[in-house]
Amino acid sequence: MRPRTEAAGSARPYGGPPRALVWPRWLLLVLLIVGLASTGCAAMASSPTASPALSRIALTSPAFPPGGTVPVEATCDGADRSPSLSWSELPTGTVALVLIVEDPNAPGGTFTHWLLYDLPAELRSLPSGVPPQPTLSDGARQGRNDFGTLGYRGPCPPPSLPHRYVFRLYALDAPTGLPPGVRRDEVLRRIEGHVLGVGELVGTYRR
Repeated sequence: MRPRTEAAGSARPYGGPPRALVWPRWLLLVLLIVGLASTGCAAMASSPTASPALSRIALTSPAFPPGGTVPVEATCDGADRSPSLSWSELPTGTVALVLIVEDPNAPGGTFTHWLLYDLPAELRSLPSGVPPQPTLSDGARQGRNDFGTLGYRGPCPPPSLPHRYVFRLYALDAPTGLPPGVRRDEVLRRIEGHVLGVGELVGTYRR
């Protein structure tokens, strides 16, 4: 089949430039859709929680049930103490753990309440009231929350509808090696490609 740039039986003038190839509009649309889909898949694959092959970790707290209300003691209206947490067996090959607590409903976007990284893989729980020290006795380090301080700072939303607080535990095949005081984005960049499993516990709080 001849290209659509030339009608059947016609010829270019001698020495003249070739005409541009004109693609059918429907074919251009198909190519555009395929390209966008490929880009989207690549972006999803870069997310630490996107892979369906990740093991699921059962993350729980005696302080509140999944979807339940975070107790006042763990908020700015109380002692602002981190709640106790526990989790199930970790995936084979787990070397370190990362815990991130955030509020995705904050008016200015996702708000980080706690960054705890390079927890030993032998741990199966955290006590309540983890002190806001840069480095804990077991070697774990704490990052800077969006209040601008180290360690845990609990729910403190403006008076409104209930906010959701997501406690997310990552099992890693390597420690992050990050120093104390880093921010959430740096932790997420460092764990990219090293996540073996994820556990999630969601609580709510309203003022």
